[in-house]
Amino acid sequence: MSVQSFTITIAQSILDDLRERLARTRWPDEVEGAGWDYGTNLAYLKTLVDYWQRHFDWRAQEAMLNHFAQFRVEIDGFGVHFIHERGKGSNPLPIVITHGWPDSFYRMHKIIPLLTDPARHGGDPSDSFDVIAPSLPGYGFSDRPHQRGMTPKRTAELWAGLMTEVLGYRRFAAAGGDIGGGVTRLLALSHPDLLIGIHLTDVGYPAVTPDQSELSEAEKQYLSAVAQWRAQESAYAMMHSTKPQTLAYGLNDSPVGLAGWIIEKFRAWSDCQGDVEKRFSKDELLTNIMIYWVSETINSSMRMYYEIGHTSPPLKPGQHIEVPAGVAIFPKDIGVPPREWAERTLRVQRWTEMPRGGHFAALEEPELLVEDLRAFFRPLRAST
Repeated sequence: MSVQSFTITIAQSILDDLRERLARTRWPDEVEGAGWDYGTNLAYLKTLVDYWQRHFDWRAQEAMLNHFAQFRVEIDGFGVHFIHERGKGSNPLPIVITHGWPDSFYRMHKIIPLLTDPARHGGDPSDSFDVIAPSLPGYGFSDRPHQRGMTPKRTAELWAGLMTEVLGYRRFAAAGGDIGGGVTRLLALSHPDLLIGIHLTDVGYPAVTPDQSELSEAEKQYLSAVAQWRAQESAYAMMHSTKPQTLAYGLNDSPVGLAGWIIEKFRAWSDCQGDVEKRFSKDELLTNIMIYWVSETINSSMRMYYEIGHTSPPLKPGQHIEVPAGVAIFPKDIGVPPREWAERTLRVQRWTEMPRGGHFAALEEPELLVEDLRAFFRPLRAST
């Protein structure tokens, strides 16, 4: 498995084509006073697209991302893109951190320097990490799967190979949220001998919901909130899980369509009180969208949902992940479970309820997330 250095270099013709497509957008109408009730707000999206055309500088963002040490490697015939930044302390702890949808490895760009060089950011150098931040299969600059079956479980096997066979780590830590949280849990389930601990911002669901009589009142309230969220907000996931190819024709062809699909989620799932730019700048929103656009991976990213939905749950009823787990719960995330729910499947050793933040914690509240990662893994470091 030969590791190749990787630099993001997008052809100018792709950027020129993008600008032309933006200029030719055929805008839909909108109900008066709709706000965001019907989906992405027309006035806001027009403002964002105007900025995209006139002021957004992809080359500046490309250069920023290229400051990270990036690589590609083929594992079991599949090409994986990853960042590998070495820690600055005396004994850095290797950690693989995994993103989800609709973000990318870009989610991690704020926390990587804090993790690798804590002393430079007011921390203790003994808390340093070697950070490995891969792009999920079908996302960004990893390969796009062309065969069925690229599930989070298979992704976890790729990560195990990346960390041990490619990078040579004997034991390591893992962290993630959203799909990345699922990959992290499955990595711990399949390879407990390799993991010193896992850190999550979501805890997932058992394969079978326990009988109501077994649930605490807090768990019942949580499941009721999840059911309400699914009824009001999960149409995107049903589309991804059933007919992603149908949706992909529009999103892969229209940058404004792609932006509309993604931006609505950043607003709905973040701690922004309805104003997405309270949490993310236009440059941050557009850089994430651009990674999907230039790599043409919106279709392959959505397919992960299809694979999940057409595969048996990897965690069987009653099965427990025994690797020590730290959980950071951000109040405006998609779901806010009680600790007892997490303990049905996880060996929870640290539980933190954050004062603010949402689904995209690494982008929204990098300092809070990093401090929790440091605190959780600090007593576990000796086991590496």
